[in-house]
Amino acid sequence: MELLLIRHALPIRRELEVGVADPELSEIGHEQARHLGQYLSSEHLDAVYASSLRRAQQTALPVVEHRDLQIVIEPDVAEYDKNSPEYVPVEELKATNDPRWLAMLDGTWEQDGEDEETFNARIIDAIERIIGEHRGDRIAVVCHGGVINAYLTHILNLKVGSRGFFYPNYTSIHRVAAASSGERSIVTVNETGHLRGTGLPMGLFQNG
Repeated sequence: MELLLIRHALPIRRELEVGVADPELSEIGHEQARHLGQYLSSEHLDAVYASSLRRAQQTALPVVEHRDLQIVIEPDVAEYDKNSPEYVPVEELKATNDPRWLAMLDGTWEQDGEDEETFNARIIDAIERIIGEHRGDRIAVVCHGGVINAYLTHILNLKVGSRGFFYPNYTSIHRVAAASSGERSIVTVNETGHLRGTGLPMGLFQNG
């Protein structure tokens, strides 16, 4: 089967004193998601999953548009900081030289949320369960940068501690071929052709 892991589009910034931030997509994010949906419209999909967070579900909506599919909500592919009271896009941290950005650069930023081992186990179990339910299918899972890092780290057999070993761009597609024998092969990483020429931001370092 073919698995498409898709990072959500750009959300708004939200910082709360109490509660869960769970931000919705920004205007730019909705445009990114629209281009994603158009790009995938020529591909057959047997199922579309999204995490329980709004930014993932809103990104998935254009993907199921004009298809006889409903988004399947899968809480176990939510991000490690799913219960955090704040969400600040890393691009904003970089643009303002925020101390959190500087801590990311020097490796001293302490991220809130699940510990890495627990998070990785949750993600791997969830994705392998989804794969097992869709033998021979092509499915999309709209999720998060940390989720994509966790699963590709698993395939590449990298050490735990590689949560951020690469940066998935917004609405980027990461294709994995999953054989019934258990073999997992990465086919593409950071596929963002749908944003080329749009002028929309893609992530930390690029515009379309």
